[in-house]
Amino acid sequence: MGVGKSTVGHLLAERLGVGYRDTDDDIVAAEGRSIAEIFVDEGESAFRVLEKQAVRTALAEHEGVLALGGGAVLDADTRALLAGQRVVYLSMDVEEAARRTGLGAARPLLAVNPRKQWRELMEARRHLYEEVATAVVATDGRTPEEVTASTLDALELKQA
Repeated sequence: MGVGKSTVGHLLAERLGVGYRDTDDDIVAAEGRSIAEIFVDEGESAFRVLEKQAVRTALAEHEGVLALGGGAVLDADTRALLAGQRVVYLSMDVEEAARRTGLGAARPLLAVNPRKQWRELMEARRHLYEEVATAVVATDGRTPEEVTASTLDALELKQA
């Protein structure tokens, strides 16, 4: 959350001359409401079902840069679909997350005691991110352009 996946994703797509897609945007467009509203109205498990299908569809249809929501890797089937793909884990620490996002109410999983919850989420997910990642790129204290350049280098990709 707040790691810069959308910003860096757009920059990567531009530099590679390919399209950009975000599965969270796909879910919002299909459902006609925000991720936070889905969490409040139906709960996390209902959202995860939508997310799993969105990822499956996007991987089948899209050949450019694809951004996934932070919880997408919780699903074993999704992790299996990511095997063999170029996957970048953009990492950051809690202080950077707080600086970038304020860890505010727009993040449904961080509604109470956001720093503690962010740490717990990362402890639960980090190994899954690392499991599917082709490359890990730190974003702390770096501009989107620096992260994009590091990502291209890590994946050994050439700009268009």
